[in-house]
Amino acid sequence: MPTIDSNGITLSYTDTGGEGRPVVLIHGWPLSGASWSEQVPALTDAGYRVVTYDRRGFGDSDKPSSGYDYDTLSADLAGVLEGLDLRDATIVGFSMGGGEVARYLGAHGDERIRSAVLAAAVPPYLLKTDDNPDGGLGDEDVEGMKQGVASDRDGFLDEFTTGFFSAGDDLKVSEEQRQEALALTRPAVMEGLTGCIDAFARTDFREDLAKISVPTLVIHGDSDGTVPVEVSGNRSAEAISGAKLVVVEDAPHGFNVSHAQEFNQHLLAFLDS
Repeated sequence: MPTIDSNGITLSYTDTGGEGRPVVLIHGWPLSGASWSEQVPALTDAGYRVVTYDRRGFGDSDKPSSGYDYDTLSADLAGVLEGLDLRDATIVGFSMGGGEVARYLGAHGDERIRSAVLAAAVPPYLLKTDDNPDGGLGDEDVEGMKQGVASDRDGFLDEFTTGFFSAGDDLKVSEEQRQEALALTRPAVMEGLTGCIDAFARTDFREDLAKISVPTLVIHGDSDGTVPVEVSGNRSAEAISGAKLVVVEDAPHGFNVSHAQEFNQHLLAFLDS
């Protein structure tokens, strides 16, 4: 995979090239850009230039000991957009990646951006606080995740990927697909794993969402047990002016794999609109 210097580090990326409008796919925790394997061919076949990259600390990108906060991560995204000189781009953030989308637009503006997609994404604010009682995670939940991955990484991630692809107790992908996702977690460094838990669980994106003025698709599964639509997708769609909300029936968190055809149809319809 090629690499690009971005914000003081080197990120591994893929770029299908071509003359089509660019679509930048930003992966979730604790995966890598390869988790978009069901989307890249569909978007490429439709004529789009598709760019994926591995977040710092994950996949084949540099693995520094710090920088796992959304100000830094959105600056990494800015470096990709600027380094490849992408313009009129759609930025698509899955789960944690939705935080980069929100913070990028809130902090860097939309000069290069045509539209945005939040897919099973963590905004507006997952942590329960006095002024955010509808958040989905208590402080003890966040610390429990960090302790779980630190004390029993393999066991924690095995359980996490099962829930990731499950609607209730029903695993919505094949065991082979779950194992493929689990394999994508192995290059991640512990600093990235735990630092990103703090980032996606504790970052307040409400001011960022209020600044978004580009067309935005919010797409979420109604059976997402990892980032429930009630605490995330529904609230983000309400907070973003003119946002379109699509809720996919019986879909778990990892619905870009489990419901790939339906996910791609909604994404392409939005891109073509």
